[in-house]
Amino acid sequence: MRPSPHARLIACQTVSEALRGQIPAGVDQTTLEFGLHQSPELLRKRLQEEIDRSAPGVECIILGYGMCGNGALGLKARHARLVIPRCDDCIAMFLGSRHEYARQREIALGTFYLTRGWIEYGGDPYSEYLKMAERYGPERALRLEKQIMQNYTRLALIDMGDLEDRHRAYARKVADFWGWTLEEISGSHALLQRLLSGDWDGQFVVVEPGAQVELEMFVQFH
Repeated sequence: MRPSPHARLIACQTVSEALRGQIPAGVDQTTLEFGLHQSPELLRKRLQEEIDRSAPGVECIILGYGMCGNGALGLKARHARLVIPRCDDCIAMFLGSRHEYARQREIALGTFYLTRGWIEYGGDPYSEYLKMAERYGPERALRLEKQIMQNYTRLALIDMGDLEDRHRAYARKVADFWGWTLEEISGSHALLQRLLSGDWDGQFVVVEPGAQVELEMFVQFH
């Protein structure tokens, strides 16, 4: 299958950051705010709104999201095909495949991942701690955040070829704050490129017009 020239990409800020300069001509792009990940119900609502807002001539809607806490489940496009990477979240997209994601989990299960996009848009436990400190005070915020992050031991900074010294310095700051080891690992655009090119093999969920996204579509893999 190949994407229709009348295609639309809807992606979160982190994925859009990784795709900068790679969107094919003629593909309409919409970027949604990173914070939607914190509420799968809100994410689903916003995605469905954007899908419904697509112009009648759009034949293919490509989502730069994984299942994302089940936020993608139940989505439906009346007149267009939906295409979604078959992965739990966007980490597999940045690593090139969910197989590589599984390999990284075998290396260190308690790994928090960072990319340039996550750093740019405040998606890490240190930035969350700072927000909580403003609300609850630093001591209580630290106790609460430590409970959330207690099983993490490694910070993996994914290099998509876009890292600058300031991103590496920030990753070091986060790792040192939590007492984690820091490792820079190579990312890959392979899955993202296939998402855009229409090379939709078993690593993608392709939903025909009028059908809705189901959990079984992500579980089945060939």
